[in-house]
Formats: sequence, C-alpha cells, structure tokens
Amino acid sequence: MMGWASAKRVRALEEEVDRLRAEIAELRRHHLRLAELTDVVTELVVPLASRDQERIDRAIDAFNESL
Repeated sequence: MMGWASAKRVRALEEEVDRLRAEIAELRRHHLRLAELTDVVTELVVPLASRDQERIDRAIDAFNESL
C-alpha cells in the first residue's frame, strides 16, 4: 500500500508528464508551422529569382490560405 507522501509524489509526477506532453504537442505544432513557412519561402525564392510572376502569385495565395 502506498503512503500519503508516495501517492502525492506519484500525482506530482503524473501532472509533470501531462505538462510535458502538452509542451511536446505545442512544439510539434510550431515545427509543423515552421516547415510550412519554409516551404512557402522556398516556393517564393525560386520564382523570384527567375521572375516567374505566376508562381509567385500562387505561392503568396497558398501562404494566405494557410493563415
């Protein structure tokens, strides 16, 4: 049987795990968003270098839709 202090410690550890899981989920969202923005920048840089206005417009539209 677990003592009061042990049960309290287990509960504290469970809360810490829950908090860490939430932080990991938030970091995953940030990393996904960063990857999306990197894709948009890549889609813009190549057309800008080649002055391909149609591709530039498509990339900007795709970015605006992602917001």
